[in-house]
Amino acid sequence: MEAHGPPLGHGYHNVAPGDLACVVTALEMLEPPAALRRLTPEAEVPVQIVRWKDAAPEKYRLLYKRIGGPWLWWTRLGRSDAEIAAIIHDPRVQLYAVVDRTRVEVGMVELDFRVEGECEIVFFGLIKGATGKGVGQWLMRKALQLAWAPGVARVWLHTCTTDDPRALPFYQKQGFEPFARFVEILPDPRLAGLLPQDIGSAPIIL
Repeated sequence: MEAHGPPLGHGYHNVAPGDLACVVTALEMLEPPAALRRLTPEAEVPVQIVRWKDAAPEKYRLLYKRIGGPWLWWTRLGRSDAEIAAIIHDPRVQLYAVVDRTRVEVGMVELDFRVEGECEIVFFGLIKGATGKGVGQWLMRKALQLAWAPGVARVWLHTCTTDDPRALPFYQKQGFEPFARFVEILPDPRLAGLLPQDIGSAPIIL
């Protein structure tokens, strides 16, 4: 006889073995923050941001994994080189690498302008060794200056509960306001072989 668990109440969702559940928060800005309009002295940081126009998909995937692996970023890891190239080489997508003084990539900003009048900050992050040095706020200012291009009326992004726990309060501090929250249930990328099984704070459900 097939075993059944207790009936689920409102707001509860089954999570099958091998799946991962997280709460996603989407945040937006409908106008540039006042601080962005003010001229401020350029911060002294040990990095710079450079346009990564012709990034090879395999190199992009490697940096994506270095930045997002500990936080279970996975959406680009299962895509082919052709699929990745179609996104990051689209003229309406702007990809920037954050490089240190030795020209090694230590972070990424990906801006998507493919929806008219909007910019999505699709990916924003630094490798673990580059955090905690005051770079994040500097990088977000740079990202917002680029995102608020002429004709853009909305800038948005999202984070989730498998991401760095500092991400949500950081985005809110920069002026983003939450506009939606939802539960995402997805195949665990660690069990799919896209990421090592010993990373991430979320438990693996077998």
